[in-house]
Amino acid sequence: MFTPIQSLLRTRRRNKRLISICYDIFAVLSSLLFAMVLRLDGFHFILGVREGFCVLVTLVVTLMTFVRFGMYRAVLRYMMLPAIGHIFLAVFLSSLALALSGFFFQAFIPRSVPFIYAGLAILTLGGPRILIRTIYYYAYKRHKPNVFIYGAGATGRDLAYALIQGDEYHPVILLDDDPLKAGQIMFGIRVHHSDEFERLKSLYQPVKLLLAINNISKGERLRLLEKLSHWPIEVQSVPSVEDIATGKARATDVRDLDLFDLLGRAPVDPDPTLLSKNITGKSVMVTGAGGSIGSELCRQILSQNPTTLILFELNEYNLYKIDQELQSVKTRKNLQTTIIAALGSVQRENRVLKLMQAHDVETVYHAAAYKHVPIVEDNIVEGIRNNVFGTLSCANAAIEAGAKNFTLISTDKAVRPTNIMGASKRMAELVLQALADKETDTTFTMVRFGNVLGSSGSVVPLFKKQIRQGGPVTVTHPDIIRYFMLIPEAAQLVIQASAMGYNGQVFVLDMGDPVKILDLAKRMIHLMGMKEYYDGKVDEGDIEIRFTGLRPGEKLYEELLIGENVEGTSHQKIMTASEDKLSWTEMEDLLSQLDVCCHNFDVGCIRRILLDAPTGYLSKERCN
Repeated sequence: MFTPIQSLLRTRRRNKRLISICYDIFAVLSSLLFAMVLRLDGFHFILGVREGFCVLVTLVVTLMTFVRFGMYRAVLRYMMLPAIGHIFLAVFLSSLALALSGFFFQAFIPRSVPFIYAGLAILTLGGPRILIRTIYYYAYKRHKPNVFIYGAGATGRDLAYALIQGDEYHPVILLDDDPLKAGQIMFGIRVHHSDEFERLKSLYQPVKLLLAINNISKGERLRLLEKLSHWPIEVQSVPSVEDIATGKARATDVRDLDLFDLLGRAPVDPDPTLLSKNITGKSVMVTGAGGSIGSELCRQILSQNPTTLILFELNEYNLYKIDQELQSVKTRKNLQTTIIAALGSVQRENRVLKLMQAHDVETVYHAAAYKHVPIVEDNIVEGIRNNVFGTLSCANAAIEAGAKNFTLISTDKAVRPTNIMGASKRMAELVLQALADKETDTTFTMVRFGNVLGSSGSVVPLFKKQIRQGGPVTVTHPDIIRYFMLIPEAAQLVIQASAMGYNGQVFVLDMGDPVKILDLAKRMIHLMGMKEYYDGKVDEGDIEIRFTGLRPGEKLYEELLIGENVEGTSHQKIMTASEDKLSWTEMEDLLSQLDVCCHNFDVGCIRRILLDAPTGYLSKERCN
């Protein structure tokens, strides 16, 4: 069906222009001829030289007007109201040219002919264009799935227009909470109040709801998402008007909801003074630069214009990825920062030291660590070597190289840990606290926070993958809770905390209210347009939630503090805590014993040391 039209649409652009110009010449001449015939009731006239000049002038003016208005650059299938307006204006100028040329050349052009010509020209010039556009629209829209757009503002209008022209989706309804907008029609699409969703969904059967609201506060957006999470439809969002205007995104760049929408909390804007204090104009080193937190730290640091940024990473591919990304940002923003991509292990103290000395490093962010609980539980010696002795090596190198600031990225799992990973991170904190008591020029600080959404190992990408595969979504326990934060927010707070600390200080980031993992799984399932079910009862939903049991060393809940002596800081999202620590003499003896145990691969010995140290390690039953 519509094979001739499809063949025409697939023709090369140059050929289409030639066809359009030839047709317009034919349409103008035909309209002029029939205008004379209708006026004189037949072919009762003779075209002389003067009349020929009038025809030529009219034809040239019409074609030049079409060229000026870009009618031969426009794609017929995408032609909308502005193009129709251009046709009317071009015909008006064409008929005016006919009337004036007839007057000046004293040609035989009856006064009513320009008016008759105008009506015929609108039909012959505009009719086929509108017809092709209509045929294309109704033929191709049937192959596009229906979608609803939530938001009848500027973003919603732009999205509707872009989708009508594109091949992805067919917008059938605009929804809005404003009753004054209900009943309006935009590009042929009616605006309905959001209360009508259930009735409209059964009528049009949309595949998803596109959220096109960007001019509301973060709190209002969170409340809106809570409302939409109960609607039985997949919800996705579109870029903001600013991103579209600046070319960062297209109106049709539909994407899954931002992670903070799933988190249910809005991040706090950073303090620019704290962000720049230890970075701007300084040489900065990030260990574990290719990891989730390390790479985001590098992005944030680069934006503060350090003189040098050293990316230290063990994984070659991760180092390559973050180096390429930052080099691209540097070029695009014309930054002067020298970026050094350095391969190596944090356990090799001499490698770290020589690197720091070669580039006069002043600030170190130590993010390199093994952090996956089950993996470290099965590889205890390597976990201790990397997390404890790797931290010690980097700290000693920083002292010898004369670095001013050293910040350890710690975790909530270091508080009363029930697993080796958490215990190793608490031991790393104790190492830095003991070093801080020595007379050094390096300020050691530790920043402790919970899980970050979107990081490697985070439940969010895992749940999303499981949902798209049809389930099941695996949750270890129905009551398990975790603190969550976005990676950019966590990185910004780490940088700010390190800028406000004194030697040996432990900072704790305000993670907000803990999130129940089961509720997070449900929220994701609902926002992807499906319903959950349990215990194999397929008829009650679409995606099964399956409880797999707690993993070795996993707690139902995480803590951020060991003691109760918590104090606030000048930043509303950063707190500080005073906790038990060891002297450097005690720490040195403990590390010596731990090194021997690791060398002998004596896991029982390692556990006993962790239990005897003030780590708060709670797995005494594992020593048996």
